[in-house]
Amino acid sequence: MKLIILDRDGVINQDSDAFIKSPDEWQPIRGSLEAIARLNQAGYRVVVATNQSGIARGLFDMQALTAIHQKMNSAAQLVGAEIDAIFFCPHAADDNCDCRKPKAGMFHDIARRFDISLRGGVVTVGDSLRDLQAGFIAGCAPYLVLTGKGEKTCEKGGLPPGTLIYPDLSAAVDFILKKPVELAV
Repeated sequence: MKLIILDRDGVINQDSDAFIKSPDEWQPIRGSLEAIARLNQAGYRVVVATNQSGIARGLFDMQALTAIHQKMNSAAQLVGAEIDAIFFCPHAADDNCDCRKPKAGMFHDIARRFDISLRGGVVTVGDSLRDLQAGFIAGCAPYLVLTGKGEKTCEKGGLPPGTLIYPDLSAAVDFILKKPVELAV
């Protein structure tokens, strides 16, 4: 199975320092949904792993988050894209949970749900250091996009070893789809 794990805010949709709190605030980054459709057409299962501490902060509730994800899924389907699953952490940073990135709990949950090892071939795409750290800890290949917080993340440095950097999700997908496919033995 070919699997890719994407962060949401700043990778698929426009990010906001004030959080995405409603479906009206969710706006896709140009080309991101089409990039997901290209991944699907190439046989990839696409999973989203996203921190959503706005829930713990009381900025929005589960009903609003569900509506945001319904809008994202509907917009994806309009261009022939399918998001196979959405994993999210509703906790605040000081809750010290295992699922909030940069910890790898969500990634381990994804591996269990899809019965796959994340080592040696699963890519994770994010715009923040914590996205990349969580994926790297779990064994994913880290790809940084310069959308969202990506440019600031790149400037700060300290990226996990082997991090590849792309202007946006579409460019990262172009690279992924040009890589030779490794044959399973």
